Amino acid sequence: MTSNSEWGERTSGLEVAKTYAQQIEGRNVLITGVAPEGVGEGTALAFASQKPAILVLVSRTKSKLDAVAATIHASYPDVDVRIVTMDLASQDAIRKAADEVKGLISKLDILVNNAGATYNTRRWTAEKIEIQFGANHIGPFLFTKLLLPLLEEAAKHSPPGATRIVNLSSHGHRLSTIRFHDYNIENKEVPPEEKPFSPLSPAFGRVTEDGYMPTIAYAQSKTANVLFTLYLQERLQKKGIMSYAVHPGGVSSHLGRDHDEEMADAIAKTSGYWKTCDEGASTTMVAALDPALNDRAGLYMSDCQFFPCADYAKDPEIAKRLWKLSEELIGEKFGLE
Repeated sequence: MTSNSEWGERTSGLEVAKTYAQQIEGRNVLITGVAPEGVGEGTALAFASQKPAILVLVSRTKSKLDAVAATIHASYPDVDVRIVTMDLASQDAIRKAADEVKGLISKLDILVNNAGATYNTRRWTAEKIEIQFGANHIGPFLFTKLLLPLLEEAAKHSPPGATRIVNLSSHGHRLSTIRFHDYNIENKEVPPEEKPFSPLSPAFGRVTEDGYMPTIAYAQSKTANVLFTLYLQERLQKKGIMSYAVHPGGVSSHLGRDHDEEMADAIAKTSGYWKTCDEGASTTMVAALDPALNDRAGLYMSDCQFFPCADYAKDPEIAKRLWKLSEELIGEKFGLE
C-alpha cells in the first residue's frame, strides 16, 4: 500500500516530488524517452524541482533533449542536467550510451525506463527483432543490465529498497501475453495460451498484408515490461533495489503520432480523462520515491496506487521464460543469478 491513498488520476507529478523531496535531493536520477510535451518531460521536471544531484536525460533525438534541458534550466537553473542520446532499436547504440552514462556518474539511485513507441507497420531493430518488442522491452532490458553496477553502488549508500527501477507499461498489456512461438509477430501459429485477448475491436485486431499485428505487438511489449519488473523484484530485493511497473494513464502526448484516424479514435475511447504530462508523471514519481514501497508492496501501479494486472503478467514461470529469451536476444547473461 502506498503512503498517500488519496492520490489518484489527477495528482500532479510536481506535488509528488514536493512531498518526497528528501528522496530526490542529492540523488542521481536517469530518465529515458525524454521529449517535449511527453511523460518523460513531465517526469524530468518533477525530479528537477527538488534538487537532484545529477539528472541524466536520455532519448534518441538530441534536439528534443536540448529542448527539455532548456525548459528545466528556465525553471530550475541550478540543476545539473546531462543529456545522452540513445537509440533503443540498436544494441550497439545502447552499449555506447551506457558507457557514456558510466562516465557521467558513479552511482545511479533511480532509473526510469520511460521510453516507449508504437508503430502501425512492421519495422525491425538493428538486430532484426520486431521493433516494438525490441525497443520497448529488449532495449530497456539491456540498458538496465549495463547500468546495474551503478544501481548496486547506489544501494550500498541508501536504505534497502530506496534504489529504484521504474518500468513504464500500459493497460494495453491486457491484450496479449508473450508470444514465445511468434515474438516477432510474423503471424505464425501459436498455442491457445499465447493467442490475443478476444474479441478485439477492428482497429486493435488489425492485421497488415504481411501478417503484422501492430496492437498485439505493442501489447506484448507492455506485458514484457511487467514481467521484467516481476523478475527484477524477485532477484534484486536482496541487493537493496526495488522495481515497479507503471501505467501512466491516458496522456495527451505525441506517443501515437503515427496512428491513422481509425486507430486514434479507438485509443481515444480507452480513457475517460486525458492527463497532462505532469499528471502522467505522478504514478512514476510514486513508484520511484514513496518510502512505503521500499519493501515489495505490489507489482503494477496506475493513478498513483497499486492496480491489478493480467494474470499472465504476474506469472513467475512466464517471467522466467521471457528472461531466458531476452538474454538470448542480447547475446549474454544479465548477471543476477
